[in-house]
Amino acid sequence: MIRSARRTRRMLQVTGAGAAALLALSACSSSGSDSGGKPESSAAAGGADKVSGTVNVFAAASLTESFTRIGEAFEKEHPGTKVVFNFGGSDSLAAGITSGAPADVFASASPKTMQVVTDAGDAAGTPATFVRNQLEIATLPGNPDRISSLKDLTGDDLKVVLCDKAVPCGAAAQKALTAAGLELTPVSYEEDVKAALNKVVLKEADAAVVYRSDVKAAGEKVEGVEFPESAEAVNDYPITLLKDAPNGEAGKAFIALVQSAAGQKVLTEAGFTAP
Repeated sequence: MIRSARRTRRMLQVTGAGAAALLALSACSSSGSDSGGKPESSAAAGGADKVSGTVNVFAAASLTESFTRIGEAFEKEHPGTKVVFNFGGSDSLAAGITSGAPADVFASASPKTMQVVTDAGDAAGTPATFVRNQLEIATLPGNPDRISSLKDLTGDDLKVVLCDKAVPCGAAAQKALTAAGLELTPVSYEEDVKAALNKVVLKEADAAVVYRSDVKAAGEKVEGVEFPESAEAVNDYPITLLKDAPNGEAGKAFIALVQSAAGQKVLTEAGFTAP
Protein backbone atom coordinates (compact mmCIF):
# COMPACT_ATOMS: atom_id res chain seq x y z
CA MET A 1 0.00 0.00 0.00
CA ILE A 2 3.05 2.17 0.21
CA ARG A 3 4.43 3.77 -2.89
CA SER A 4 8.09 4.58 -3.49
CA ALA A 5 9.34 7.99 -4.49
CA ARG A 6 12.65 9.78 -4.02
CA ARG A 7 12.72 12.12 -1.00
CA THR A 8 12.91 15.76 -2.03
CA ARG A 9 14.99 18.38 -0.28
CA ARG A 10 12.93 21.44 0.52
CA MET A 11 11.03 21.93 3.80
CA LEU A 12 7.39 22.86 3.26
CA GLN A 13 5.90 25.23 5.78
CA VAL A 14 2.29 24.72 6.82
CA THR A 15 0.16 27.58 5.55
CA GLY A 16 -2.04 29.77 7.67
CA ALA A 17 -5.00 28.27 5.87
CA GLY A 18 -3.95 24.81 7.06
CA ALA A 19 -3.81 26.00 10.65
CA ALA A 20 -7.26 27.48 10.27
CA ALA A 21 -8.55 24.17 8.95
CA LEU A 22 -7.15 22.23 11.86
CA LEU A 23 -8.41 24.77 14.38
CA ALA A 24 -11.86 24.24 12.97
CA LEU A 25 -11.34 20.51 13.33
CA SER A 26 -10.20 20.76 16.94
CA ALA A 27 -13.16 22.97 17.81
CA CYS A 28 -15.45 20.25 16.50
CA SER A 29 -13.58 17.53 18.38
CA SER A 30 -13.91 19.34 21.70
CA SER A 31 -17.61 18.50 21.80
CA GLY A 32 -16.81 14.80 22.23
CA SER A 33 -13.62 12.80 22.28
CA ASP A 34 -15.15 9.86 20.44
CA SER A 35 -16.89 11.87 17.76
CA GLY A 36 -16.82 10.18 14.40
CA GLY A 37 -17.55 13.31 12.41
CA LYS A 38 -15.44 14.41 9.51
CA PRO A 39 -13.32 17.53 10.02
CA GLU A 40 -14.52 20.83 8.71
CA SER A 41 -12.07 22.74 6.52
CA SER A 42 -12.09 26.16 4.93
CA ALA A 43 -8.53 25.79 3.64
CA ALA A 44 -7.75 27.19 0.24
CA ALA A 45 -5.82 25.18 -2.29
CA GLY A 46 -2.98 27.71 -2.48
CA GLY A 47 0.40 26.04 -2.26
CA ALA A 48 -1.12 22.56 -2.35
CA ASP A 49 0.77 21.77 -5.60
CA LYS A 50 3.99 21.59 -3.57
CA VAL A 51 2.78 18.44 -1.81
CA SER A 52 1.23 15.42 -3.49
CA GLY A 53 0.89 11.69 -3.25
CA THR A 54 0.68 9.34 -0.29
CA VAL A 55 2.18 10.10 3.12
CA ASN A 56 2.89 6.94 5.11
CA VAL A 57 2.90 7.58 8.85
CA PHE A 58 3.92 4.95 11.39
CA ALA A 59 2.48 6.10 14.74
CA ALA A 60 1.95 4.79 18.26
CA ALA A 61 -1.50 3.29 18.82
CA SER A 62 -2.34 5.96 21.40
CA LEU A 63 -2.20 8.58 18.64
CA THR A 64 -4.96 6.94 16.61
CA GLU A 65 -7.79 9.41 17.17
CA SER A 66 -5.80 12.65 17.18
CA PHE A 67 -3.57 11.76 14.22
CA THR A 68 -6.58 10.59 12.22
CA ARG A 69 -8.15 14.03 12.63
CA ILE A 70 -4.89 15.78 11.79
CA GLY A 71 -4.55 13.55 8.73
CA GLU A 72 -8.04 14.49 7.52
CA ALA A 73 -7.19 18.18 7.84
CA PHE A 74 -3.90 17.62 6.00
CA GLU A 75 -5.68 15.99 3.06
CA LYS A 76 -8.15 18.87 2.83
CA GLU A 77 -5.34 21.41 2.88
CA HIS A 78 -3.43 19.50 0.17
CA PRO A 79 -5.93 18.12 -2.37
CA GLY A 80 -4.64 14.98 -4.03
CA THR A 81 -2.70 13.80 -1.00
CA LYS A 82 -3.57 10.78 1.12
CA VAL A 83 -2.31 10.06 4.62
CA VAL A 84 -1.98 6.33 5.29
CA PHE A 85 -1.47 5.40 8.92
CA ASN A 86 0.07 2.31 10.46
CA PHE A 87 -0.90 2.44 14.13
CA GLY A 88 0.52 -0.08 16.58
CA GLY A 89 2.95 -0.75 19.38
CA SER A 90 5.97 1.53 19.03
CA ASP A 91 8.40 -1.37 19.35
CA SER A 92 6.77 -3.27 16.48
CA LEU A 93 6.70 -0.15 14.31
CA ALA A 94 10.37 0.55 15.01
CA ALA A 95 11.26 -3.03 14.12
CA GLY A 96 9.37 -2.72 10.86
CA ILE A 97 11.18 0.49 9.94
CA THR A 98 14.63 -0.91 10.69
CA SER A 99 13.72 -3.99 8.64
CA GLY A 100 13.07 -1.83 5.60
CA ALA A 101 9.35 -1.07 5.69
CA PRO A 102 8.93 2.09 3.57
CA ALA A 103 7.51 4.94 5.65
CA ASP A 104 7.79 8.72 5.66
CA VAL A 105 7.18 9.61 9.31
CA PHE A 106 7.61 7.80 12.62
CA ALA A 107 5.87 9.04 15.78
CA SER A 108 6.80 6.95 18.81
CA ALA A 109 5.34 6.80 22.32
CA SER A 110 8.80 6.85 23.91
CA PRO A 111 12.36 7.99 23.25
CA LYS A 112 13.58 4.42 23.84
CA THR A 113 11.71 3.01 20.86
CA MET A 114 12.68 6.01 18.74
CA GLN A 115 16.31 5.31 19.65
CA VAL A 116 16.03 1.95 17.91
CA VAL A 117 15.34 3.82 14.66
CA THR A 118 18.00 6.49 15.15
CA ASP A 119 20.64 3.92 16.14
CA ALA A 120 19.92 2.06 12.90
CA GLY A 121 20.51 5.27 10.95
CA ASP A 122 16.94 5.41 9.67
CA ALA A 123 16.02 8.87 11.00
CA ALA A 124 16.55 11.83 8.68
CA GLY A 125 17.46 14.14 11.53
CA THR A 126 17.15 14.57 15.27
CA PRO A 127 13.69 13.45 16.51
CA ALA A 128 11.71 16.15 18.31
CA THR A 129 9.36 15.64 21.26
CA PHE A 130 5.97 16.92 20.15
CA VAL A 131 3.73 15.82 23.01
CA ARG A 132 3.65 13.96 26.35
CA ASN A 133 1.25 11.44 27.84
CA GLN A 134 0.46 10.18 31.34
CA LEU A 135 -1.09 6.98 32.65
CA GLU A 136 -4.55 6.44 34.10
CA ILE A 137 -6.45 3.41 35.27
CA ALA A 138 -9.35 2.52 32.98
CA THR A 139 -12.20 0.83 34.86
CA LEU A 140 -15.61 -0.43 33.88
CA PRO A 141 -18.23 2.35 33.54
CA GLY A 142 -19.27 3.62 36.94
CA ASN A 143 -16.17 2.06 38.52
CA PRO A 144 -18.16 -0.77 40.20
CA ASP A 145 -15.05 -2.14 41.95
CA ARG A 146 -14.41 1.25 43.57
CA ILE A 147 -10.83 1.39 42.34
CA SER A 148 -9.15 4.54 43.65
CA SER A 149 -5.43 3.77 43.57
CA LEU A 150 -2.75 1.72 41.90
CA LYS A 151 -2.61 -0.45 45.02
CA ASP A 152 -6.25 -1.44 44.54
CA LEU A 153 -5.26 -3.26 41.35
CA THR A 154 -3.21 -5.81 43.30
CA GLY A 155 -6.31 -7.42 44.78
CA ASP A 156 -6.82 -11.08 43.92
CA ASP A 157 -10.45 -10.54 42.96
CA LEU A 158 -9.70 -8.15 40.07
CA LYS A 159 -8.90 -8.98 36.46
CA VAL A 160 -6.28 -6.40 35.48
CA VAL A 161 -4.64 -5.99 32.07
CA LEU A 162 -1.34 -4.29 31.28
CA CYS A 163 0.44 -3.47 28.05
CA ASP A 164 3.34 -5.72 27.19
CA LYS A 165 6.52 -4.64 28.97
CA ALA A 166 8.26 -4.11 25.62
CA VAL A 167 5.88 -1.33 24.52
CA PRO A 168 5.98 2.18 26.02
CA CYS A 169 2.68 1.98 27.92
CA GLY A 170 3.80 -1.28 29.52
CA ALA A 171 7.22 0.09 30.42
CA ALA A 172 5.56 3.17 31.93
CA ALA A 173 3.17 1.01 33.97
CA GLN A 174 6.09 -0.99 35.36
CA LYS A 175 7.88 2.23 36.26
CA ALA A 176 4.80 3.50 38.10
CA LEU A 177 4.42 0.21 39.96
CA THR A 178 8.06 0.34 41.00
CA ALA A 179 7.61 3.92 42.22
CA ALA A 180 4.67 2.72 44.32
CA GLY A 181 6.57 -0.29 45.64
CA LEU A 182 3.94 -2.64 44.20
CA GLU A 183 3.95 -5.89 42.27
CA LEU A 184 1.11 -6.74 39.94
CA THR A 185 0.49 -9.89 37.92
CA PRO A 186 -2.05 -9.11 35.21
CA VAL A 187 -4.37 -11.62 33.59
CA SER A 188 -2.74 -10.69 30.29
CA TYR A 189 -0.14 -8.49 28.67
CA GLU A 190 -1.44 -6.84 25.51
CA GLU A 191 0.48 -5.85 22.37
CA ASP A 192 -0.44 -2.15 22.56
CA VAL A 193 -2.49 0.30 24.58
CA LYS A 194 -5.62 -0.02 22.43
CA ALA A 195 -5.65 -3.79 22.92
CA ALA A 196 -5.34 -3.33 26.69
CA LEU A 197 -8.12 -0.77 26.79
CA ASN A 198 -10.36 -2.94 24.63
CA LYS A 199 -10.28 -5.70 27.24
CA VAL A 200 -12.09 -3.34 29.61
CA VAL A 201 -14.44 -2.01 26.93
CA LEU A 202 -15.48 -5.61 26.16
CA LYS A 203 -15.79 -6.33 29.91
CA GLU A 204 -13.16 -9.05 29.66
CA ALA A 205 -11.16 -7.26 32.37
CA ASP A 206 -12.05 -5.09 35.35
CA ALA A 207 -9.29 -2.56 34.79
CA ALA A 208 -6.28 -1.69 32.66
CA VAL A 209 -3.39 0.73 33.04
CA VAL A 210 -3.43 2.84 29.88
CA TYR A 211 -2.83 6.42 28.79
CA ARG A 212 -5.02 9.32 29.79
CA SER A 213 -5.63 10.08 26.12
CA ASP A 214 -7.01 6.58 25.54
CA VAL A 215 -9.39 6.85 28.48
CA LYS A 216 -10.66 10.12 27.05
CA ALA A 217 -11.02 8.64 23.57
CA ALA A 218 -13.12 5.78 24.94
CA GLY A 219 -15.71 8.21 26.31
CA GLU A 220 -18.46 6.57 28.36
CA LYS A 221 -17.19 3.07 27.59
CA VAL A 222 -14.76 3.28 30.54
CA GLU A 223 -14.11 5.44 33.58
CA GLY A 224 -10.69 6.90 34.32
CA VAL A 225 -8.95 6.92 37.70
CA GLU A 226 -5.89 9.08 38.21
CA PHE A 227 -3.08 7.96 40.50
CA PRO A 228 -0.09 9.97 41.78
CA GLU A 229 2.59 7.49 40.71
CA SER A 230 1.76 8.26 37.08
CA ALA A 231 3.81 11.45 37.50
CA GLU A 232 6.87 9.20 37.76
CA ALA A 233 6.18 7.62 34.39
CA VAL A 234 5.32 10.39 31.92
CA ASN A 235 6.15 9.43 28.35
CA ASP A 236 7.67 11.84 25.83
CA TYR A 237 6.51 11.28 22.24
CA PRO A 238 9.19 11.99 19.60
CA ILE A 239 8.53 12.36 15.87
CA THR A 240 10.91 12.25 12.92
CA LEU A 241 11.10 12.19 9.16
CA LEU A 242 12.68 8.94 7.99
CA LYS A 243 15.90 8.90 6.02
CA ASP A 244 14.58 6.94 3.05
CA ALA A 245 11.11 8.45 3.10
CA PRO A 246 9.34 7.71 -0.21
CA ASN A 247 7.54 11.08 0.02
CA GLY A 248 9.81 13.20 2.17
CA GLU A 249 8.33 16.56 1.15
CA ALA A 250 4.86 15.56 2.27
CA GLY A 251 6.30 13.90 5.37
CA LYS A 252 7.90 17.19 6.39
CA ALA A 253 4.62 19.00 5.86
CA PHE A 254 2.76 16.50 8.02
CA ILE A 255 5.28 16.86 10.85
CA ALA A 256 5.03 20.64 10.61
CA LEU A 257 1.25 20.41 10.98
CA VAL A 258 1.56 18.15 14.03
CA GLN A 259 3.97 20.62 15.65
CA SER A 260 1.92 23.71 14.78
CA ALA A 261 -0.32 25.46 17.30
CA ALA A 262 -3.36 23.97 15.58
CA GLY A 263 -1.97 20.45 15.71
CA GLN A 264 -1.02 20.86 19.35
CA LYS A 265 -4.54 22.03 20.13
CA VAL A 266 -6.01 18.81 18.75
CA LEU A 267 -3.52 16.75 20.74
CA THR A 268 -4.04 18.54 24.05
CA GLU A 269 -7.81 18.33 23.66
CA ALA A 270 -7.33 14.58 23.19
CA GLY A 271 -5.67 14.33 26.62
CA PHE A 272 -2.00 14.78 25.77
CA THR A 273 0.12 17.52 27.31
CA ALA A 274 2.46 19.98 25.63
CA PRO A 275 6.18 19.09 25.64
